[in-house]
Amino acid sequence: MTALTDSAAENRPEPTGAPPFSGFEWMMSLRYLRARRKEGFISVIAGFSFLGIMLGVATLIIVMSVMNGFRVELQSKILGFNGHIVVTPIEKPLTDFDAVTQRIAGTPGVTLALPIVEGQALASSPFNASGVLVRGVRAADLLRLPTIAHNIKEGSLDGFDQGQGVMVGARLAEQLGLRVGDSLTLISPRGTVTVVGTTPRIKTYPIAAVFEIGMSEVDSNFVFMPLTEAQAYFNRNADVTAIEIYIADPDKVDDALTAIDARAGRPIATTDWRQRNVTFFTALEVERNVMFLILMMIILVAALNIVSGLIMLVKDKGPDIAILRTMGATRGSVMRIFLITGTAIGAVGTLAGFVLGVVVCWRIEEIRQFLSWVTATPLFPPELYFLSRLPAKMNPGEVASVVAMSLVLSVVATLYPSWRAARLDPVEALRYE
Repeated sequence: MTALTDSAAENRPEPTGAPPFSGFEWMMSLRYLRARRKEGFISVIAGFSFLGIMLGVATLIIVMSVMNGFRVELQSKILGFNGHIVVTPIEKPLTDFDAVTQRIAGTPGVTLALPIVEGQALASSPFNASGVLVRGVRAADLLRLPTIAHNIKEGSLDGFDQGQGVMVGARLAEQLGLRVGDSLTLISPRGTVTVVGTTPRIKTYPIAAVFEIGMSEVDSNFVFMPLTEAQAYFNRNADVTAIEIYIADPDKVDDALTAIDARAGRPIATTDWRQRNVTFFTALEVERNVMFLILMMIILVAALNIVSGLIMLVKDKGPDIAILRTMGATRGSVMRIFLITGTAIGAVGTLAGFVLGVVVCWRIEEIRQFLSWVTATPLFPPELYFLSRLPAKMNPGEVASVVAMSLVLSVVATLYPSWRAARLDPVEALRYE
């Protein structure tokens, strides 16, 4: 009988403990998160880890959203104001611009083609003077540009082609101290050629309208003039400087270039928006990537704080771990207890940072205005950043990647301390207690 009993005891499987991530493990993990008075320093480290991850995730979401907002806003304004493709003449001037414009306008995918005359001049008033870019355009073409037609703040384009005046940007009008109805003097160095040389051309125009698109570089530097008047002012011999072309999908500009070359019917040179703005958009992309890498360091430092906090918690809870082991808890169970403890700090911090980042992005302009009012300092001045408001556009994919990386770092940070807790020898832990 005794032999049978001993044989059954030998064949009986050893206890495997509670199933993985059971209620017991969650209970112990949450208990360790509520530090007692003697564990106050450990609680402080956990709190700093939580704050670090929260601020890191929120800051990364906010900065990436603002960078995306910059890129999208600037791209929409630049491409909405300037043509996606610019056609310039080769071999002979564009005296046949009307026919060329009509042919190009019939190209599939082209939404608008307009001839322009451009030149630099000095705009002056009794109060100030400023260098400007004068662009000669037909009124009908201007009204087909939503960026201009929907942002006329004062006056109108009625009678614009009949020489009733010019249209200026709002910041330029403010700088010169002028309003609709006032006179603007334009001075061009390329005037009339005489026996004693070229004399500057000086002419005064009434201001018929004022526009504001929210991009300071445009609002403070552009003057629109009737096409025929610009031809006369810049001594164009019935030709134009270029033809600007707008297409339905700017990302498919390569296909449009091939079709436009075929339909132009004369030698032309084409330049698309990517070539004209390659330096600007490349700089934005580089800055965005560098900021992402730098701000990821905040989350990494917070994850390292989780490591240090859990190591100290394991050292402090050595006797408790030994007692759990002697009561039947497996090494895997002990490891999961501390894994849950550290991951909970990272997960809650990530969730709090996500909520904070989203809320700030939604109210970024109101926050900017409030901080400007509190500090009595203009934050985000349009003269430096080319936009009149602080944009923020959240990319769901980028936000998801930030949250995922934060969670992964939080889990990875708990692996070593949890492994150390599981490897703790109960006898050694209790010997010096």
